[in-house]
Amino acid sequence: MESIYLVLVGVLFLLALSDIVVGVSNDAVNFLNSAVGSKVSSFRMIILMAALGVLVGAVFSSGMMEVARKGIFHPQMFYFSEIMLIFLAVMTTDIIMLDTFNTFGMPTSTTVSIVFELLGAAVGMASIKLMASPESMAAFKQYLFDHHYISSIHQALNIGSFINSGKALAIISGILFSVAVAFVVGAVIQYIARIIFSFNYKKRMKWFGGLWGGLAFTAITYFIVIKGANGASILTPENKLWLHQNTSLVLLYSFIIWTLFLQLLNWLFKINILKTIVLVGTFSLAMAFAGNDLVNFIGVPIAGYNAYEVFIHTPGANPATLPMIALGGKVATPTSFLLLAGLVMVLTLAFSRKARSVIKTSVDLSRQDAGDERFKSNAISKVLVRSSINFTKGIRTVVPNRILAAVERQFEPYYEWDPKDRDAPAFDLIRASVNLVISSLLIALGTSLTLPLSTTYVTFMVAMGSSLADKAWDRESAVYRISGVFSVIGGWFLTAVSAFTTAFIIVYAYYYGGNIVIFLFLIIIGYLVYRSHRFHARKVKNEEETGEGVYSVNEENLVERSNATLVSNLKKIIREYRHTVEGLETENIKELKKAKKTIDEIAGRTKYLKDHINIIIDRLQKESVDTAYYLVEVLDYMREMVHSISFIANPALEHVDNNHKPLTREQIEELKQIYTKIEKLLKEIMNSILSNDFAKQEEIIQIQQETLTVLEKSRKNQIRRIKNGQVGTRNSMLYFNILSETKNLILQAVNLFKSQRDFIDYRSKL
Repeated sequence: MESIYLVLVGVLFLLALSDIVVGVSNDAVNFLNSAVGSKVSSFRMIILMAALGVLVGAVFSSGMMEVARKGIFHPQMFYFSEIMLIFLAVMTTDIIMLDTFNTFGMPTSTTVSIVFELLGAAVGMASIKLMASPESMAAFKQYLFDHHYISSIHQALNIGSFINSGKALAIISGILFSVAVAFVVGAVIQYIARIIFSFNYKKRMKWFGGLWGGLAFTAITYFIVIKGANGASILTPENKLWLHQNTSLVLLYSFIIWTLFLQLLNWLFKINILKTIVLVGTFSLAMAFAGNDLVNFIGVPIAGYNAYEVFIHTPGANPATLPMIALGGKVATPTSFLLLAGLVMVLTLAFSRKARSVIKTSVDLSRQDAGDERFKSNAISKVLVRSSINFTKGIRTVVPNRILAAVERQFEPYYEWDPKDRDAPAFDLIRASVNLVISSLLIALGTSLTLPLSTTYVTFMVAMGSSLADKAWDRESAVYRISGVFSVIGGWFLTAVSAFTTAFIIVYAYYYGGNIVIFLFLIIIGYLVYRSHRFHARKVKNEEETGEGVYSVNEENLVERSNATLVSNLKKIIREYRHTVEGLETENIKELKKAKKTIDEIAGRTKYLKDHINIIIDRLQKESVDTAYYLVEVLDYMREMVHSISFIANPALEHVDNNHKPLTREQIEELKQIYTKIEKLLKEIMNSILSNDFAKQEEIIQIQQETLTVLEKSRKNQIRRIKNGQVGTRNSMLYFNILSETKNLILQAVNLFKSQRDFIDYRSKL
């Protein structure tokens, strides 16, 4: 019996290692987005500072496991076997939840995730106990009465008896409160900072940089004292009491010392104070994460280990009747466990591509300039932007023009970098320092007031507030950014609901399914993590290749890049047209879905190229106006061809998927004949593009006319089949659609050929 639970404890720790990797990929955005977004240093240096913060935070962590053991439910209300299933369900759910969010690059809160998983699993197990046999419930009530947990043996039990509802409600209210406060405070402080320093801040930083740095470092000192050393297990109670009683004095001396020290460094050695603030701020937030949020990943396994220790040290104990009273006490996490978890976290930071995707989401939503917008606008974002525009107009009618002009001068754009550069910073060091300092202050303040804040929510909402105040959300991007913020916030609440529901279901499955179901779930987890890893890797690769097609183009390689893109797309169009015809012939849904997926990827890339054509044009010489004109024309024709093949593949998949009658043998033979003609036409066009030799124009036009003749004949044959009653409405709709889009495809293909010819001819004359 002991061996089974020893295995479960081992499984909990294995899941914890996986959970750290998955969770850090999500929570890295908490302390890396400001440093990465501002390009304060190399990514390696940023990771080094974060890694140091993680390791120091692990040592300075109190490691208390109250949330996992007794913060959400009352452990004395459960037996050992029941509480182990609760912990196992929680870890299973946590990995699934966090990995799903990371795969799609959406930041979520590990705190909220673990809290609602514990709540869902505990509620599930409590409901199982309440539905138990009368004999079991009678024995359970007797146990509660004997230990003074109920005043009467006849007292009714309900779900609330098992759950620490006060703590759960405090966490939820703290989260909602922190979201609003973080956004508002971040916006106000950033607005004030920009008024003081403007975007061209170097001159003013020379004289006021020490003061700004003193304030920032004092805030970080306060953050470290409250969030770090004040909870460190290596400090004596006397040390902690002294820190608590003399906090104001420590902060006053810190401000004076830091201000003088940083100002002297700036004057004597030209030290960049803002870079120092951002790097040290990154260190402090990483330290806080390791010292606090890291418990989200290892708290449950440690609690399971503590429960197992109680079990093995109770001779003759029955796991189904052993109460977990001992978990109600305070048990510190061994430093060795924290250091091991910190090392795993450091390795994850260095190598996780998913972490970079989540960081990218936060940075994209807060960057200073418009560009790739990941989110589409919605009705709420449109209303909010329209209302803010009207509100601003109202303000302008009240505030004197002199004041408005003075304020607007402070917000005049000034760049130390080329904003069109793909690797340019998303925002400057003033905003990065505000993000880090305000996040540190709010988290420290929340801790001092014993408010359960989520570091993810605070850091993200501060970044959003500061970007709004910095006028990063202008009329070109505001609706998309606001929509993105709502999407992320919605994801947070979705986390809570999904975590609760999933953990509730899984604990039921474990309880009634036993070891077999547990084993099956572990296999499912492994498969899901593997599949999401493959999906994410493919997604990142596609994004990199798509971006490379825009940002790597210049005057010298324009023709080469253009030819490569066109030929690649034409090859895929030929292949997917064939796959669509074959899929219709064999009614192969899998093949049709694969064709649709490939076509959608081509459509996404061509849309990206068209949407970012301004970047390519900006990289060309000023006299290359005609070059740009032909390039735009070529892309237009390419997009039309992709639309046509898309409008062929999608209806074909829908037809087969809906189990409509298949195409007749005669229709399939006609489509194969059409495909042969299209293949010949597009291959001739590809050869001309690759060789930059367009002498075969007459042959290409001849093939086009032959294909149009075949299409016309096929259309007449279809009309004849309709009159003879050989085909139905669905068949005719699909077949006529294929013929129509095929005609458009070949017309646009020849137009593309001609535009590319003009493009190459003009380039050769330059």
